[in-house]
Amino acid sequence: MNKAYIFLGKEDGIRTLVDRFYDLMDSLPEAATIRAMHPADLTESRDKLYFFLVGRFGGPPLYTDRFGHPRLRGRHMPFSVDTDAAEAWMLCMDTALDEHVRPGPERDELSAFFRQVAMFMRNQ
Repeated sequence: MNKAYIFLGKEDGIRTLVDRFYDLMDSLPEAATIRAMHPADLTESRDKLYFFLVGRFGGPPLYTDRFGHPRLRGRHMPFSVDTDAAEAWMLCMDTALDEHVRPGPERDELSAFFRQVAMFMRNQ
């Protein structure tokens, strides 16, 4: 089991983080560009990120059991993801992390992981 899975509070903690992330995306004006890339109802988006993160951080493979390999970049190709969009995504994630995770090396590692993923999604 990955230490991040435990550190985040396992499935309940990851669900809290994901829900806060999407609440922020839905409310922050700075996130309007990435919010527009999502459907009006964020339920499926919330679930997919939650499923992915649970498995990625060492919990049960919820995402791969349902959808197969994540193929993150390929799944995001239909959307125009530039650096500004990646930064808006990171604003939401960093804010959610700030509210959910105490400062320290684990928090820094999580932010670095999410930044790497966000920047990898850029296709513009």
